Amino acid sequence: MMRGLVLAALIGAIVALLTWTKPGDAKLSGAPDIVVVQVLDNGFHTDLVVPREALVRRGGPLARVVAGLAPGDWILVGWGDARFYVDQSPISDRLPDGARAFFRPGNPSVVMLDPVAADPRLSYGEDSATLTLTRARFDRLAARVEASLDLSDGAPRIAAARPSDDARFFASRETFSILHLCNHWTAGVLNAGGVPVRPVQSITSAEVMRSVRAVERERKLDMRPSRD
Repeated sequence: MMRGLVLAALIGAIVALLTWTKPGDAKLSGAPDIVVVQVLDNGFHTDLVVPREALVRRGGPLARVVAGLAPGDWILVGWGDARFYVDQSPISDRLPDGARAFFRPGNPSVVMLDPVAADPRLSYGEDSATLTLTRARFDRLAARVEASLDLSDGAPRIAAARPSDDARFFASRETFSILHLCNHWTAGVLNAGGVPVRPVQSITSAEVMRSVRAVERERKLDMRPSRD
């Protein structure tokens, strides 16, 4: 009987973790203007697409870095393992390195900032979702991205760059492993912007997109005129 009780408790704990939802901060302050953010999903990894002007307008270390990037009205923002994320060789050639990134704890990571001139939804051909934020919520989202940067030298430090494009990869103070993957990071950034997320299930890109779309559906419902 005792063994059955222990098993039931363990199952209950697992279910609780899988359904645990971290609510978004609903407190609003500041100017009521709107910032529209895109979330891209390539099937296993998520990136944010943020208006460059909105990041620069906020000020701070992140804004200064963004202002110095190559031209482009949008900035792709992502996070990942410092080696696997930057490497563009065929995925089949990188499987051993992927296993290292997943299962070895404490891997160095980078924040990607990539300026894009055309609408990324068209040029990247990935699944996308729109997130409409007040300025206050956007500023909290941007602050979470900035908090990921390694500022130990007083300013963000470039850790890697690709000769084939304008993306820059800045050293992050966070570490990468199966317990803290790229989609976990994106979910945390979105949560800072007010999106409720399920941290455990956010291991998948599909869960991140579900969280964003749920918020947008609720926003559109709230905007519908009353029939009373």
